[in-house]
Amino acid sequence: MYPELFRVGDFPVTSYGLWLAVGMVVALIVASRLGARDGLSRERIYDLGLWTLLGGLLGSKVLMFLVEDNVQVFSLDFLRSGGVYYGGLIGGFLTVVILIRIQKLSFWKVADAFAPALALGQAFGRQGCFAAGCCWGKPTNLWWGVHFSEKGHEYTGVPIANGVHLHPTQLIESFTMFAVFGLLLWLHRTKKFDGQVLIAYGFIYAIFRFFIEFIRDDPRGDLFGLTTITGLSTSQIVSVVVATAAGVLMYMRLRRARVPASEPTGE
Repeated sequence: MYPELFRVGDFPVTSYGLWLAVGMVVALIVASRLGARDGLSRERIYDLGLWTLLGGLLGSKVLMFLVEDNVQVFSLDFLRSGGVYYGGLIGGFLTVVILIRIQKLSFWKVADAFAPALALGQAFGRQGCFAAGCCWGKPTNLWWGVHFSEKGHEYTGVPIANGVHLHPTQLIESFTMFAVFGLLLWLHRTKKFDGQVLIAYGFIYAIFRFFIEFIRDDPRGDLFGLTTITGLSTSQIVSVVVATAAGVLMYMRLRRARVPASEPTGE
């Protein structure tokens, strides 16, 4: 793994930053095209996307600051390694909600345009996590176990002692999200109601994240003491909430979409 590619003077050009930049650009292109399919302006989507990315980056660091014991992890060095993904999701979501209200756009149409792009950007981003060494897995003797470099340990603290091999949780999530991206693209063409793509993404990712947490081993702290009480990680607790909300919302919206419009009655 090569967390740092080269330096321009004293400024490091990192693998995580490169993967993040590529993911952002590709995600914005995809979102603009899907938004245009629903009648949204591509320029508006690009504008929303850029602000959403900033909100997401900030949110990922804020949640890391809240759950980590070492407050030094909260910095503006976004391109060195990632933060807490759910914090980024919440930060980006709140940014979209605020801007959509200001610009008077359809929330669900915008959300459906961004959901597949989010999955794709996430797939690229996790490749960056793998290169940086963050978001690592538990030790394993399976054939897919990976050993990180000393540079990765320096950047993120990923365990390297005694030649330990870890589950490649970053790559598992990356390849899974590439598959989810394809599924959401299909769903965007066949959706029964506006918002279905976003809700599906929320449900699928929450279920996936809940289970992959069992083989992840990068500590994320204890949010409000809930980890100690439940025995679940911060991300698992959030996943339960998100999956439940998405499942209920999907059921209600699908049920409403299947009810035929009532015809006017004559006297």
